Amino acid sequence: MTVRTLTAKAPAKLNLRLKVTGRRPDGYHELVSLMVPVDICDVLEFQVRPEKVELIWEGLPVPVDENNLVIRAAEACLVRSGLKGGVFARVTKNIPVAAGMGGGSSDAAATLLCLNHLWSGPLTLETLRELALQLGADVPFFLEPKPSIARGIGEVLEPIVRWPELWYLIVTPRFQVSTAWVYGNLRLGLTLNEYGRIKDQLGKESLVISQFLDNDLESVTSAKFPMLVRIKKTLLDAGAEGALMTGSGPSVFGVFSSRKQAEQAREKIVPHDFGMVLLAANWKEGIICH
Repeated sequence: MTVRTLTAKAPAKLNLRLKVTGRRPDGYHELVSLMVPVDICDVLEFQVRPEKVELIWEGLPVPVDENNLVIRAAEACLVRSGLKGGVFARVTKNIPVAAGMGGGSSDAAATLLCLNHLWSGPLTLETLRELALQLGADVPFFLEPKPSIARGIGEVLEPIVRWPELWYLIVTPRFQVSTAWVYGNLRLGLTLNEYGRIKDQLGKESLVISQFLDNDLESVTSAKFPMLVRIKKTLLDAGAEGALMTGSGPSVFGVFSSRKQAEQAREKIVPHDFGMVLLAANWKEGIICH
């Protein structure tokens, strides 16, 4: 009997703007963010198995235990669909881990989509969105990854109709940052009408990307890791139109209008030995299981 296999590419994301607007009673933070998927991808492969959920991990190391988001997503699919059995998953990890690029959340979204497809679609998109939010605040974004304004805790998503062709040079230092620690050390200011400010900028005839770039979490992470300030300055000195830490860090990216400019900047950045240096463009495919 032929065993059916599905594979998918799960893209990373960058936050070109992240403003924290409040804190909810359940501890989650309300935010307004501008999120863009980029073409640095993990590759996932799935097969139906008769028994347990089994996971093999290749590439960048991540703990493979009950807290792994691929395992949690697979188990959530099984429970909600009422199906019996298991699944085998192989993940080739290319997105830096605990780096503010959403790799684990993207892997979880790809797992939900592929397993639902593999099992002939027992779950509606609305149910998948519900499961995604239970797994993590960034997971709903990756179910349909496209440039978007995110609100709430990240689950209220509004696609951006017009987004320019951009290139991103991403520098990920050799240390990881706990998202919980960053939010726990954040001192909230008062941000008013952030959504309206982003909409006004997007409505202009020509977008000035540097005017979007702002991240309330950057001051927390860079205070503990001053290297991030040096990386940001080095990207700007190398010709970036703007530079910013993504998510809770520690990855810092520079924005460029052409691949050539980004490649020239990479030649200047690599000798500094800050860590991993990745070149990325806008991701345009969605998560396709085939």
